[in-house]
Amino acid sequence: MNSASMEVSKGADRDFYIYSRHFNPTVLNLGRQIAAMEGTEAAYCTASGMSAIASVLLQLCSSGDHIVASSCLYGGTHALLSHFFLRACSISTTFVDIDDLQSVQSAITGSTKVLYFEAMSNPTLTVADIPALVQIGHENGLTVVVDNTFSPLLLSPARMGADVVVHSVSKYISGQSDIIAGAVCAPARLVSEMMGLQQGSLMLLGPTMCPTVAFNISGRLPHLALRMREHCHRALIFATRMQSLGLKVIYPGLDDHPQHRLLKSMANEGYGFGGIVSVDLETTAKANKLMHHLQNLSRFGLMAVSLGYYETLMSCSGSSTSSEMTKEEQQSAGISPGLLRMSVGYTGSVEQRWRQLFDALVALNLVAEGSHWKDRE
Repeated sequence: MNSASMEVSKGADRDFYIYSRHFNPTVLNLGRQIAAMEGTEAAYCTASGMSAIASVLLQLCSSGDHIVASSCLYGGTHALLSHFFLRACSISTTFVDIDDLQSVQSAITGSTKVLYFEAMSNPTLTVADIPALVQIGHENGLTVVVDNTFSPLLLSPARMGADVVVHSVSKYISGQSDIIAGAVCAPARLVSEMMGLQQGSLMLLGPTMCPTVAFNISGRLPHLALRMREHCHRALIFATRMQSLGLKVIYPGLDDHPQHRLLKSMANEGYGFGGIVSVDLETTAKANKLMHHLQNLSRFGLMAVSLGYYETLMSCSGSSTSSEMTKEEQQSAGISPGLLRMSVGYTGSVEQRWRQLFDALVALNLVAEGSHWKDRE
């Protein structure tokens, strides 16, 4: 099932498989699994999350068209929309505070084709009001595209009306930080158009997932639910305890998060509030010092720009995953220089990992020695 060309009966909407860049049974099988997970008619798996995003937007937009997008996006997506699309395709984008529904409505013009946002934003953890944004988009004839990378299983945007859901499969769905992959979950009609011989972005740009990668991911999907629950469970514990120590913690599971109640109203039962915790340490120097201590002295986790791994991964967003954004764009998105993003892992016991984190915070004078946390488990 991994050969470059195939002649197998009953392939996709064809009678046979001709070439794996177009149709491959292993990749199509994974697509069916991910479509079932997201509740869409179809899905197609790509070589990366960015290729999924770029392919779907290029299929939906033509030269001169306009996109309304959240101002807080993964840095690569922001650069794609703000710079590359404008230069290469004359596709413009207006960035808005996705939490301000009136601003979203006001940004829509006669040439707007797509409303694009992340279900849970990277790295500020703003939670999008998916039903309200879908309503605005559909009332204006737009295709609503949602990046659900941070919240697979936790949120189901398509079941709330979103037209397209994209994923960086490299993250939680993979779970091992050893592959690069993406997915487009959409109506069968759109996926078929994207695979078209003359006008299909997936067919002609060639971002199809490697069959070997698809085979590996298929074996990881059955335990995604277990992994997500544990990521979310530990993230809530760490976020609650760090906040009680006086740190500026951003986490949708905390009562004072602006979209805490919104997330509770949209989330699928049993999955918590997400596995990412952000801590604003104000300066890059403080964030880097803590990460260095946690990786090299405490052995708490690893410095890395990925997420969804079984070990805790840490990055200072302004100088890593959001580095494609200018300082002004980062400030507009609410990304401070010392914003530390933690993708909470699940190795070791909760108390062992918490002790490593707590001792590092004390050692670096980020919390007072002798501090105690309120246990809200």
